[in-house]
Amino acid sequence: MFASLFLSGVATISSLATAADLQTKAEKTGFQETGRYEEVIRLCHSFAKQYPQFVKCEQFGETPEGRPMHVLIASKSGSLSVSQAKQKRIPVVLIQGGIHAGEIDGKDAGFLALRQVLENQAAADALKHQILLFVPVFNVDGHERFSTNNRPNQRGPKAMGWRTTAQNFNLNRDYLKADAPEMQAMLKLVNRWDPVAVVDLHVTDGAKFEHDVSIQVEPSLNQDHPLADIGRQFQDAVISDLAKHGSLPLPFYMSFDEEDNPMSGFSNNVSTPRFSTGYFQLRNRLAMLVETHSWKDYPTRVRITRNTIISVLEQIDKNGKAWQQQQKKADIESSKMTNQALALSYKNTDKSKIIEFKGYAYNRSLSEISGGQMTRYDETKPEIWRVKLQEELTPDIVIKLPGAGYIIPKAWAVSIEPKLNIHGIRYSIIKSNTDTIPLETFTATKITFSPQSIEHHQMLAVEGEWQTDQGKILAGSLFVPSGQAKARLIAQLFEPKGGDSLLNWGYFNNAFEMKEYMEAYVTEEFAREALQSSPTLRKEFDERLLQDPEFKNNPSKRLSFFARLHPSWDTSFGKYPVIKVNASSAILIR
Repeated sequence: MFASLFLSGVATISSLATAADLQTKAEKTGFQETGRYEEVIRLCHSFAKQYPQFVKCEQFGETPEGRPMHVLIASKSGSLSVSQAKQKRIPVVLIQGGIHAGEIDGKDAGFLALRQVLENQAAADALKHQILLFVPVFNVDGHERFSTNNRPNQRGPKAMGWRTTAQNFNLNRDYLKADAPEMQAMLKLVNRWDPVAVVDLHVTDGAKFEHDVSIQVEPSLNQDHPLADIGRQFQDAVISDLAKHGSLPLPFYMSFDEEDNPMSGFSNNVSTPRFSTGYFQLRNRLAMLVETHSWKDYPTRVRITRNTIISVLEQIDKNGKAWQQQQKKADIESSKMTNQALALSYKNTDKSKIIEFKGYAYNRSLSEISGGQMTRYDETKPEIWRVKLQEELTPDIVIKLPGAGYIIPKAWAVSIEPKLNIHGIRYSIIKSNTDTIPLETFTATKITFSPQSIEHHQMLAVEGEWQTDQGKILAGSLFVPSGQAKARLIAQLFEPKGGDSLLNWGYFNNAFEMKEYMEAYVTEEFAREALQSSPTLRKEFDERLLQDPEFKNNPSKRLSFFARLHPSWDTSFGKYPVIKVNASSAILIR
């Protein structure tokens, strides 16, 4: 019976039927099937028609295949506009489903939860003190790549969408680089409404075990973030609520440290900003990742997701105003972080603890198919696994924010300015050429391109350090002050060692590609003359041959050793085309 899926006091089929036109196909099929995107459009407008004083339906973007992206704006506060929300300082929460469109629990759970709240069947007063932005499906084109064959490692619904967009972007790898039109539309929505929290609804991949959901909020683990305490408060409260409803929630993503090896245990770390949870903390806002377990059936997963949404609304109702004030305080603190050290990433310490994890009996044996070890689970035999969990963190890559900001030279401004606008970052255009001013530049001492593309980019990793320098700045260059609320986001975008920086994503690859060169025989002639005229150079060359086998056996590297000494060498090669300045001047900021 469908009603048994929900808690005592939650509406039964008969009471839900009073608003049949607001029911999803999932409800009508006992949560065996999910509807197509046309249902989302219909329901969005139907909710607005049924509850005009409480709900608005708006299009906030369009997909590459021309489909509208819809958001439901819901509140019982009497305010449904951005201007009213800001004027009255009403907390806003953004809940999004279907960023991976095969993981579609959030769409059906969100419509159900919203209707129950509007009909006073659950969290009746929660929307009186907040505004809910509900995006049923973020990856709309992927949703319509509909098939019964998608997500073979997931139990239900009968058919579902696809993980990536029509352009094959994984949207939950796109928050910082923001390549996809869908992500650009989403970030514009975020910039307009400035939600206190963003809730990202997913379904896991992975092994078989009893636990049915993980709830992760960031910031929480990184205690150097000013909002870590409220992030932990938010996470713990929702986990507690779900546990009361019979779920087995955990505060970490349940992916083994070694694939397919349960005894390898788990590690919990801060997400990089390509992910939703790693991104929004850079804006001093909360982000929650909800991952129901793929091997639980669809009715169970929708129930858990619905319970999560209700809990989120209750927590925002209770704490939203206070969290909003703390976030504004964090914005002010961030604007004063110039010249301060900032961690770009974290790593787990060696410290771990043993946890009791509710798994199933299993055996591992050599597979005649793959030739490797394979794990087989017996879901009829629950058992407790005693495994390690690493969650203590220490900063990994640490940088120093510039005293004034970052300069994007004019030649690169046209490609970088749109990124600043997408993220709502404050900057100015330098109006006049400068005289020589003190600055810092970064020249790579080691350059490593990824062997294959990732998310439409050839990734780049560099080694090197910022160095004190002097230089002139052309009019038309961009000045991005580090003294602003999004200081953490700015650092992640422009620090060259950041794992998700624009440099790392390949936006500056041309600066690290050798374009000019000498013929080998010309280099040979120059090298012989140089060695003959400089005993010091001869000694240095001979020592490299003795000490570095790779250098000795690589003709190209040996010739490059001398090419760098020739007056024709391109001194701009490997120089990162972003500059740090530590002292503002009127010419930069006007």
